[in-house]
Amino acid sequence: MQAPDSIGTGDRDADAGGLDPVPVRFVLVEPTHCGNIGASARAIRTMGFGGLSVVAPRDQDYRSSADAVALAAHATAVLQDSRCCATVEEALQGVSLAFAMTGYARQFGPPHCWVREAAQQAALWLQQQRGAVAFVFGTERSGLVNRDVQRCHYSCAIPADPRSGSLNLAQAVQVAAYEMRFALTRPDQTRALPAPPGGATVDMVERLFDSFERALTAIDFLDPHQPKRSMDRLRSLLARAGLSPSEVDFLQGMCAAIIEPKHLRAGRKRPRTPVGGRPA
Repeated sequence: MQAPDSIGTGDRDADAGGLDPVPVRFVLVEPTHCGNIGASARAIRTMGFGGLSVVAPRDQDYRSSADAVALAAHATAVLQDSRCCATVEEALQGVSLAFAMTGYARQFGPPHCWVREAAQQAALWLQQQRGAVAFVFGTERSGLVNRDVQRCHYSCAIPADPRSGSLNLAQAVQVAAYEMRFALTRPDQTRALPAPPGGATVDMVERLFDSFERALTAIDFLDPHQPKRSMDRLRSLLARAGLSPSEVDFLQGMCAAIIEPKHLRAGRKRPRTPVGGRPA
């Protein structure tokens, strides 16, 4: 497969200089076509980004796929340097602002916005040096599952004709990367979305969610075999809360006390040793 003819972007030569060191990550979840991974690498490289993560691809050797290499064109370095992750949680480790790319708001999902609003929020987040940003894309045929949308702080959509609103994966990546680049070049026009997150990373919140599940099971509030929608409601609540790292730590301590009450933990504490070196 040959890449289509290049169209100039009005910027400097693609091979000149390095990529911008902005912490923006583009995450592809379970892509089925290697060509789409290569084309996505080219899309983000053209906009000056280099952070590409690929979650559970159908072809684990996508970096050496002829289709991927051909469609990556001048962005083979982005393709070769991409992270291959087993889970979405791994791909979002260290990310403090994540956007799920989906065409519609989900029940119990995070707040929904347009991709331009998402990019403006992300640019402001980066200006304030509040942590890494990620845009998460689902598989070509069915998009993101609800659980992966719920892991993000916002969901966002690309405006399109509702009669034919489905974009190719690499096309969607290109639009998001363009909006992100445009927002970064216009810092005077960035603005925050309602209720921005408090700075806790995705993996911190995921660990808290697991602790809540164990705590609620310990007090018989939750039947793990028949959770119904309880955990979806809790995940939605945590997303809207916009937790800070210190708030996550506070809630983790609360969950730990529920899972193992203080009187059970007390017996394992080592005796205090007063001045003089003899146990009390």
